[in-house]
Amino acid sequence: MMVQCANPACGKPLRYLFGGRLFQFGVRAHDERKLARRVAHFWLCGPCSSTLSLTFDLREGVKVVPLVPLAITEVVGRQFPAEP
Repeated sequence: MMVQCANPACGKPLRYLFGGRLFQFGVRAHDERKLARRVAHFWLCGPCSSTLSLTFDLREGVKVVPLVPLAITEVVGRQFPAEP
């Protein structure tokens, strides 16, 4: 159960789900008898979720990653005409 912001540098306690961002990842848990799938929930507080996001890597688990600024994604997504 999540009790604080998933950003290790923050640790703000979770009191309400609003004012932040909730993440859900399907993970595999190794049971002694079988491989079980379960859902894990993580939360980033409002200030952290404005600049960070979470990703899940099979080798490293949940990772905090910076958000790509909107200005960069707009430029990358545009089609520019070929120069004459």
